Amino acid sequence: MPFFSTWVSAGRIIYQILINLGKMMSRWQYAIVAIGMCLLIIIGTNQLSIATNLAAPADPLQWRELPLDRHSTKSPRAIDLDFTYATTNNFVKIKLYPCPRCFLRPEVAAAVQQAHQQLQQQGYGGLRLFDCYRPQPIQQKMWQIKPDERYVANPATGSAHNRGTAVDLTIVDIEGKPLDMGTPFDEFSPKAHHTYQALSPKILLHRSLLKKTMASVGFRHLDTEWWHYAWKGQKPPVGKWVWDCK
Repeated sequence: MPFFSTWVSAGRIIYQILINLGKMMSRWQYAIVAIGMCLLIIIGTNQLSIATNLAAPADPLQWRELPLDRHSTKSPRAIDLDFTYATTNNFVKIKLYPCPRCFLRPEVAAAVQQAHQQLQQQGYGGLRLFDCYRPQPIQQKMWQIKPDERYVANPATGSAHNRGTAVDLTIVDIEGKPLDMGTPFDEFSPKAHHTYQALSPKILLHRSLLKKTMASVGFRHLDTEWWHYAWKGQKPPVGKWVWDCK
């Protein structure tokens, strides 16, 4: 493997350097230099391991990227994209994602596509996604700003987003305009709760349509956020890798 070969070659070079230094230094000087070089190797290996874990999923076959169009105009419409976490226009006021990409577990991605198609068959434009897989380090940043488990999962246990089994989304009409759900995405207030009823019949109908559609393909809702739906199936491990931007 290229990785193994590189470290073998580096080890040989370092070994030769130590041999040469041993001829010029006293024993205690040689010991200090040898210990220092060993520490550098250990630190370098750890940093490379961390970088590798953040650069790509541990098992790429267990993930699927949803094809998304930003405010799609195609017919039939593709799933819309509005990732505010890839901008500064979000509740933490900082850019959390390097670029907007939607990764989910394969069965979850297939269910989202199914919900999108169901809505189109009923005369709507389909779905618009606000968030999909969320790396655990980014969950930590959110938690530091808003440590409230009603709205942000504790990164110590991880969320369904961290596992690639949750989506934040809404419905768009045939022209691509989001249906009125009573609050914007990520408004953390009682008005965003499913139990909040002081809304117009039209808004309540929109929320009910989203809830029924997502439930029909295997998702459960979160009581405090009308936009959040989590997969009812298996609970995979938390993901820490951050996608690249090609």
